[in-house]
Amino acid sequence: MPSAPPVLLVTSEIYPFSKTGGLGDVLGALPAALARQGLNVAVVTPLYGRMSTGGHPIHLVRPGVPVGYPWAPITCDVYMANFQGVPVYFIDRAEFFDRRYYYCTHHGDYFDNCERFVFLARAALAWARRLETPPAVIHLHDWQTAVAAAFLHFARPKDPLLADTRCVLTIHNLAFQGRFASRLFETSGLPWEAWGMDGVEFYGDFNLLKAGIAYADCITTVSPGYAREIVTPEFGCGLEGILGRRKGCLHGILNGADYEVWDPGADRYLPMPYGPGSLAGKQVCKEHLIAAYDLDPALARRPILGFIGRLRRQKGIDLVLAAMDELMRLNVGLVVLGEGNLEFEARLADMAERYPGRVWAHIGYTEEMAHYIQAGTDIFLMPSRYEPCGLTQMYALRFGTPPVATAVGGLRDTIVPHPAPGATGFTFDAPDPARLVEAVGRAVAVWEDAPAWQALQERGMRTAFSWDDSAQGYLDVYRSLGAKI
Repeated sequence: MPSAPPVLLVTSEIYPFSKTGGLGDVLGALPAALARQGLNVAVVTPLYGRMSTGGHPIHLVRPGVPVGYPWAPITCDVYMANFQGVPVYFIDRAEFFDRRYYYCTHHGDYFDNCERFVFLARAALAWARRLETPPAVIHLHDWQTAVAAAFLHFARPKDPLLADTRCVLTIHNLAFQGRFASRLFETSGLPWEAWGMDGVEFYGDFNLLKAGIAYADCITTVSPGYAREIVTPEFGCGLEGILGRRKGCLHGILNGADYEVWDPGADRYLPMPYGPGSLAGKQVCKEHLIAAYDLDPALARRPILGFIGRLRRQKGIDLVLAAMDELMRLNVGLVVLGEGNLEFEARLADMAERYPGRVWAHIGYTEEMAHYIQAGTDIFLMPSRYEPCGLTQMYALRFGTPPVATAVGGLRDTIVPHPAPGATGFTFDAPDPARLVEAVGRAVAVWEDAPAWQALQERGMRTAFSWDDSAQGYLDVYRSLGAKI
């Protein structure tokens, strides 16, 4: 292993090995971007039972690494793959990670999620101690790894291997906190000193994300807008108090987009490539989408709306469903890809039956369909109630599919709203079905003006959100902590 102190990223997902959404995409791109900044980077993540190898061979590097949780003799095996020049270490403990799903089923969360991710946090620190050089920074992502900040905080005074290791927590979505019964704190291995309003306790419960907020040396979020929002009661999800107290070390760093994966000019999934200045291929992609999903051929001459995302209130799918009849009066089509709330899944199926040939929905997710929909639709819907950053609107811009989005969080940071100079999309100011319909109506009106629409598309397609810029932001944070990198 290299001798330079590494930056060790700990995550529950990393594309292409594991992914449920944006977290996986971010960790699939950020480590390589940090490496391009000259850092020695490695990743720690679970070895899930139904994990894709992404075409990258995985091999065992160390069996029987002591973890000591949930009782003293417990160990893990550590596997490794090389991904884009970055070592990815996989923590293997079958009873915790050999599941069909990562976090939950349609019936709810796994009952032992607290134990599973406390184990991941402790295993990641156990592995950090066995690296040739202790990490300069341990960079945690979301609630599934956040509690490692607390373990590190209490270990540093008595552990010379980790005494100089700094800790950064990135919050990708504050609404998901890992909140569990207090009895699980008692068996976690954290000292009682951690139990309190300024520690891991949250209204009598054990809150893993709050552990990271309390004990990380620095906290980041995935857009400047979201960093401003989460210290307010409207968006703080009950944690605005402690976030406000830690505001001095809270930073918003906008995510980038991986244009090696999301580029219509070189996309292996598309029937014909295209780009700014050569949009003919987008119409070909639209016609293929119409044929593949058995949509009304007349939609080749009308706009088709696209929605890709979790079917939850956060993403505003309920607004789309409530507005469906009004949207259909605009003479548009709608294609939806996602899964989540069973009620919303059933209502989507009903809408597809009510509007055959004009509404199509696939319950689930595949990369191929996501690319196909980004390329084959005309207008992309993101009516989120909150959006920490959002990546799909960045992909939509690159694919020439102007977004219609709520003006929140990262959506506000990445979309220039029409009719402002340099417009790239359309926004509305509150998550309300009528305002969604009004914004879609504005987009359709511009779509009907072909030269204006093409200009809007091409501005969006030339907009770039670079992971190198994001990586520089994290590098600045690491250095501000005095990390020896």
